[in-house]
Amino acid sequence: MAQKTAPLLPSTDALLCQFGDRLRLARQRRRLSAKQVAERAGMSPMTLRSLERGGSGVTMGAYLAVMQVLGIENDLGLLGAADPQGRELQDARLTRRKAAPAEPTVRRMPAAAAVPQPETIGGKNWREQGGFADSQALAGLIQPPEPMSQKPQKPHKAR
Repeated sequence: MAQKTAPLLPSTDALLCQFGDRLRLARQRRRLSAKQVAERAGMSPMTLRSLERGGSGVTMGAYLAVMQVLGIENDLGLLGAADPQGRELQDARLTRRKAAPAEPTVRRMPAAAAVPQPETIGGKNWREQGGFADSQALAGLIQPPEPMSQKPQKPHKAR
């Protein structure tokens, strides 16, 4: 005894019939007989006939086997790919983030005038001299770092 299938809505049943028609047209365009396609798909000609009529009792595997024989099995990947209704439902469940402030906070670098630039070394403009004349002039730009703490550091013992 054949297994019972769930009843389909009339609109869904019509879609299945249209799909069966498209499979029949694809077979006919390739000039393949129903017997040839049924043998290659591993089903009886009666199952293929039911499939081409859009029968809801035919398994999805049988539909896919016929699509494979016809060379259109990759079209199955297009089914449900867009899913606009599912995306709308997913977007509706997303939590809303707080609106961004009207003006974003921007950290600004200090103005060029605020950064001290050593222009003179020993009363001479080093740019006019074409650079530093000697290592002492260059060392004049380097200031020793300020001590981090007031505690004297203990000398390390060699082991």
